[in-house]
Amino acid sequence: MPASKLDISVFFPAYNEGENIGRLTRRTVETLKRCANRWEVIIVDDGSSDNTPEVAGRLEAEIPGVRYIRHQVNRGYGGAVKTGLQESRLDWIFFTDGDGQFDTAELELLLPAAREADFIAGYRLNRQDNFMRQLNAWAWGTLVRTLFGLHGKVRDIDCAFKLFKRRVVDECEFKSEGAMISTELLARAKKLGYSFKEQGVHHLPRTAGTQTGADPRVILRAFKELFQLYKQLK
Repeated sequence: MPASKLDISVFFPAYNEGENIGRLTRRTVETLKRCANRWEVIIVDDGSSDNTPEVAGRLEAEIPGVRYIRHQVNRGYGGAVKTGLQESRLDWIFFTDGDGQFDTAELELLLPAAREADFIAGYRLNRQDNFMRQLNAWAWGTLVRTLFGLHGKVRDIDCAFKLFKRRVVDECEFKSEGAMISTELLARAKKLGYSFKEQGVHHLPRTAGTQTGADPRVILRAFKELFQLYKQLK
């Protein structure tokens, strides 16, 4: 096997992504067959009310290496990510969102950096969000990088395109149930002394489903969890 091939667990947090998850899963499996040694794909359904369970169930039945896990009630983005982290069995873990706004074929771009770093963080090229969403992301990212010393390490805190060694997860106990989970993952890895590299990846327009990140309840929960984490790690 080429040195660049890894054993990779991939998971997708998904909430009402029945129109996206099939295409995303098949594209990911094609990519892993090319670039991974051993692999698995885990669909984490966070209590969807659309046809996500039916689509994910068919994928699990049809494709060896695909697993489907369902939360009976919606726990939030962080809860779905934590389930994916806990269920991942292989030496490296990669996750992206179930909305299909990233091309998982670009996972191959991250692999060379895995020879040099413990944590490879994607950052969005030509981000496909409206101005207000991008402004909010800039303000949030600036706050997080300042609080947790991430300046110069990660420029796009919430980019859902991350590859990291499993031992990062094994050494951490994650608390966040909401959108703060990406920040917590980065902050805890940095606190433990893990090395970082970055790689630009293309961001695609959402073609189906609905974003939930702008929900005021999601934002309030993120700020609450942010300051709880800061107290724990300072």
